Amino acid sequence: MSKVFDGIRVIDTTHVLAGPFASYQMAVLGAEVIKVESPHDPDQARMQGSDRTLNDIGMGTAFMSQASNKQTIALDLKSKEGCEALKKLIASADVFVENYRPGAFDELGLGYDAMAKLNPKLIYCSISAFGTTGARQHLTAYDNVIQAFSGMMAMTGQGDGRPLKSGAPVVDYATGTTAAFAISAALYQRERTGGKGQFIDVSMLDVALILSSSHITGFMWNGKHPEAKGNVFPFATIGCYEASDAPLMIAASNLVQQRRLWTALGREDMIKTNNNDRLDSHAEEAEILTNIIGTMPADYWETFLQKRRIPAARIRRMEEALADEQIASRKVLHKHNVPGNRVDGLTVPVSAFSMSDSESEITSPPQAVGAQTDEILAGLGYAAAEIQAMRAKGTIR
Repeated sequence: MSKVFDGIRVIDTTHVLAGPFASYQMAVLGAEVIKVESPHDPDQARMQGSDRTLNDIGMGTAFMSQASNKQTIALDLKSKEGCEALKKLIASADVFVENYRPGAFDELGLGYDAMAKLNPKLIYCSISAFGTTGARQHLTAYDNVIQAFSGMMAMTGQGDGRPLKSGAPVVDYATGTTAAFAISAALYQRERTGGKGQFIDVSMLDVALILSSSHITGFMWNGKHPEAKGNVFPFATIGCYEASDAPLMIAASNLVQQRRLWTALGREDMIKTNNNDRLDSHAEEAEILTNIIGTMPADYWETFLQKRRIPAARIRRMEEALADEQIASRKVLHKHNVPGNRVDGLTVPVSAFSMSDSESEITSPPQAVGAQTDEILAGLGYAAAEIQAMRAKGTIR
């Protein structure tokens, strides 16, 4: 079975999460991804994760979650030789991805204008905190800082003046997904325009705004700020209620579902015929639901409500969620089978979709810093003596 990105070469100079996740999404669909790192200061995600021993050897779980199917080369881009080697890689590539401070690659002679002359078909994707334009373009940030700046944290929490970030780095992953989508769109357009490449500017802040689309639209219309309300929703039939043993999330969202809910609970008198009446009776409905849901265990209610086509789920910890047969049936998680390798048995998420004619899969485990340096440089025409000299100077690892 052919893959969507078979024959596409991606040069990835990104680090941490958003950028590496973008190229990872292409790698699991067949792209040849070459990760470029500094031999002296490799991707900081290598030293981060839940296993300190793996962190110490530069194979932290934070890194490995998006490092499969990639080759690695260690180049010192502060050296002339390192920059020249990267230019040769870019000349051979379809896609180049970077997530350094805007302008940093221009200063190295590796900006889009220069690289487009070198390789007119190149798709050049720049990922940054605030984008390549505007007064804040020079600033750097991480997921939590963008959540704070964008307004996301101010509307997350219990409304007690203590804002919360999301438990997962949602802006990072959404930025990586956005970049992968943009690159895919640019590759498609390239096929329609005779092979012309283009520049892609992906901003984490822009992504955070997109993630808050409905809240922004509401605020821009009537100036009503989305306040932090924890698990409380505008309608009482959507929300988190304490069952007799555990919390339960219910989502009888529309008028049909709220009718089903009140009918199932024997409270037909609470059925509303329009959403404004639901808003006005929030307090009364919430009190009734609190009293009813508290009489039985969460598992009982989950089954009871789901059978009646009312969305509901007991709050689960990760270990329980991952053990559910539904997740096993979806093939989102893949396990590395590499006997003798330190990461044998490593399980990683692959992609959040499946395609009937192009399977997403992992074919090679995460690599150590510069694991394929010699092989990649030889493929670019470097002689063994040149590679040895570059290593002696510290240009490569």
